[in-house]
Amino acid sequence: MTTSVLPPAQASQALSEPSVPVASVPTAAGPIASAASAPAWLSALQRWLHHPAFSAQMTVVLLVLLVMAGGVMYDGFAAPQVMLNLLIDNAYLLVLAVGMSLVILSGGIDLSVGAVLALSTTVAAWLLQQGHWSAPAVMAAVLIGGTLFGVMQGALIHLFRLQPFIVTLAGMFLARGLCYLISVDSITISDETFVWISQTQIHIPGGFVSPGAVIAVVLLAVGIWLAHRSGFGRAVYALGGNETSAVMMGLPVGRTKLMVYGFSGFCASLAGLLFGFYMLSGYGLHAQGAELDAIAAVVIGGTMLSGGYGYVAGALSGVLVLGTIQTLITFDGTLSSWWTKIVIGALLFVFCVVQRLLSRPLVGTGQSQ
Repeated sequence: MTTSVLPPAQASQALSEPSVPVASVPTAAGPIASAASAPAWLSALQRWLHHPAFSAQMTVVLLVLLVMAGGVMYDGFAAPQVMLNLLIDNAYLLVLAVGMSLVILSGGIDLSVGAVLALSTTVAAWLLQQGHWSAPAVMAAVLIGGTLFGVMQGALIHLFRLQPFIVTLAGMFLARGLCYLISVDSITISDETFVWISQTQIHIPGGFVSPGAVIAVVLLAVGIWLAHRSGFGRAVYALGGNETSAVMMGLPVGRTKLMVYGFSGFCASLAGLLFGFYMLSGYGLHAQGAELDAIAAVVIGGTMLSGGYGYVAGALSGVLVLGTIQTLITFDGTLSSWWTKIVIGALLFVFCVVQRLLSRPLVGTGQSQ
């Protein structure tokens, strides 16, 4: 075996040549080094901007600014009872938004909730007025029916690998159609229990709230606990993050989907009861577009439509922002009610763009939120 050796002159020349500077060679560590050299306040700001709570915090800031602007422009806008009325008037929407939050966190969507709400009011009114059922029996039947409707949609989505958008769109048409099979006209509710609940005022410091508002807040607390303190909630976040990874981790993906859409159906039927208390009627045209308002409230509240990212508590701030915008337009008196939709649409655009920007990886981390 032969070994080639450089001549002494060439060897000394090679040793004397300057080496290539390390900084001139592009490496993967370059961005990390530059990020590490950034000021501490800038790194902290980047981490805060990419924190999951950032969007939700900005929604709270927006809500405070809207209330302050209304208080400055209109006398009596910031009165405690006006703020409580936001919760009273939008109790049904808050319930829808809680159910929608879990659905979106799981990576799905539910377009049927507004139609299920209308179907719940129609069924409740017909059973009370025509069937002469007792109020507790009607409430139980409506809640069970709405839950089963949601479970059915979840089963179709999971078993047949169908897109949630298509399945729940079909559910929306089905529920609206069933309303008109029951009655094409509005059915007035005159049941004593429903009327009593509708007229009851629960006095608190600063004013009063309705039983529906209390029920909505309780359900919000239940939704927060389910999402952040239970194994079911952890499975929902994992499913929304990456369904394939959730399956590989051994999580009950199928059961989770059924429970998520079943809970959404339960929330939609409960919202129907609250809407029935509020309107004292059942009608197939009730809550048209409520599913889109619920989605808007969830997105404005900081939950990403792609799933696996957000907070259920953001549903409350999202609903209150929508209610405050509507109240501002009402206090103005000169603007058309359609301005509510215009402003909400603009807000949705802004929040979707912000969420997209925040989902980009931090400089030097190579990780996306």
